[in-house]
Amino acid sequence: MAVLIPCYNEEAAISRVVRDFFANIPDATVYAYDNNSTDSTTAAALAAGAVVRRETLQGKGHVVRRMFADIEADIYVLVDGDGTYDADAAPAMIAMLIDQQLDMVTGLREASTEDAYRPGHVLGNAVLTGVVRRIFGKRIGDMLSGYRVFSRRFVKSFPALASGFETETEFSVHALELCMPIGEMPTNYRERSAGSASKLRTYVDGVRILRTIVRLVKDERPLQFFSLAGTILLLAGIGLGLPVVIEFLRIGLVPRLPTAVLATGLVLLSFLSFACGLILDSVTRGRRELKRLAYLAVPGIGAVARARTPSERQDKMAGGPAARA
Repeated sequence: MAVLIPCYNEEAAISRVVRDFFANIPDATVYAYDNNSTDSTTAAALAAGAVVRRETLQGKGHVVRRMFADIEADIYVLVDGDGTYDADAAPAMIAMLIDQQLDMVTGLREASTEDAYRPGHVLGNAVLTGVVRRIFGKRIGDMLSGYRVFSRRFVKSFPALASGFETETEFSVHALELCMPIGEMPTNYRERSAGSASKLRTYVDGVRILRTIVRLVKDERPLQFFSLAGTILLLAGIGLGLPVVIEFLRIGLVPRLPTAVLATGLVLLSFLSFACGLILDSVTRGRRELKRLAYLAVPGIGAVARARTPSERQDKMAGGPAARA
């Protein structure tokens, strides 16, 4: 098991986070990835016993990409380094992942105080999560939670294209699009430690997440995306062209030629948009099949749990302790 902690200027909290996860998951290796911190985050993480590595590309998405590429494990626990998530919930989340053979368990944030989870952030998360639930499926309740447990199968099939906080959106859409078995568990969400400041820029990052959702809809649901665009263009073309047609039927002339040309162009663009959606839908289906095959190429959590070491298999064949067990 590996605990992955992306951190940027978290010297006030990182020591406690590392110690708490060591206490709750003694067999895990804790990795702290420093993302160009200007304080003593690295020293504090090292002193607490974490394996410290560095990612120079700024942004949580870049850190997650590096973590998932570099670290080999069967189970991954991803948590922010700000001390807001409860390490006591990790064993139960891991047990849920193993017992139900899931690929992702998300920690549903339940704020202990109003300051821990500000109303504006609650509203923004609800709106963005609602949009994704509406389009991709209703199996998620907290799309932007930074506390997750993953199987190896999820991690090694995840493309990790985001650069910032929108990476959580990619987690959810990736799992929903491949119909992965996923679960959620309520977890306590605390205030930040004294001296720790949030790196989330409410409006800027909110816009980036919304833009990511639009991009994912275009990439994963092209028929819906381009059909909507085509419908808007078609309605605009009809709205502009209908008065011209009525006038032509009445007097036999087209006095508003530019409007007629514009309406014709919009209608043609709408049909082109529908055609693009149909073509790209076929391409997306092929991409989804390839992603599914890459996902299936990695052993699932059930196979890992049943696996034995070569010595255990030999012992079983020889009638040793493992066989008697």
